[in-house]
Amino acid sequence: MKNYKLLIQYDGGRYKGWQRLGNGDQSIQGKIENVLTEMVGEKIEIIGCSRTDAGVHALSQVANFKMNKEMTEKEVMNYLNHYLPNDISISKVEIVPDRFHARYNAKDKTYVYKIWNKSYTNPFMRKYSMHIEKKLSVKRMEQAASHFVGKHDFTAFSNAKSKKKSMIKEIYSVDIKEVEGFLEIRVSGDGFLYNMVRKIVGTLIEVGLGKIEADAILAIMEEKDRSLTGMMAEPNGLFLEKVKF
Repeated sequence: MKNYKLLIQYDGGRYKGWQRLGNGDQSIQGKIENVLTEMVGEKIEIIGCSRTDAGVHALSQVANFKMNKEMTEKEVMNYLNHYLPNDISISKVEIVPDRFHARYNAKDKTYVYKIWNKSYTNPFMRKYSMHIEKKLSVKRMEQAASHFVGKHDFTAFSNAKSKKKSMIKEIYSVDIKEVEGFLEIRVSGDGFLYNMVRKIVGTLIEVGLGKIEADAILAIMEEKDRSLTGMMAEPNGLFLEKVKF
């Protein structure tokens, strides 16, 4: 039995997220598993490094699966790309050691969020960015972003419902960059809770609009009060950008 690692890109616009649901055709995981199952002739389950939300995209999702059938990396890649819909693409297939696990071995995940910060819309990027008409204060946002860096309890910045799961995560960096009318917010960390990145970005937006004080971030985290955070940013502006192992 060989262990195959997949590098995956997808437009999440018409899917209910990465994680397989009752109806597999509504998830990215389900779509890929269905094709692999047809390829092998037996049920195949894949493990993804990140369970992206409904409507969220990926530039570099990583997954792995094991199978007994003898196939080369190229054969697997060609089969998947032939039968998958054109909004899901396999950019690389690699045979890896048996112990490789896409979720447990991931050490650093980076998400990028794109905001179109102009008074007019961008018709070509409307499905891949959030439109904020009023000019955002990058200086205030950067000041607020610095408070997220480090190991914190992110209860206030997540919609995770499980009480057993640890709410403590470490954020390595939050960088904000202006790129030709866009604000790109990159968040890197050891892992993320459900809706965590979108809540962080939504709060930074409200800081940029002057609705929340930049220095209020630490107090919000300490109080663990979800009602004190900003809005949840739209899913279409969020991309899983890269994963390090």
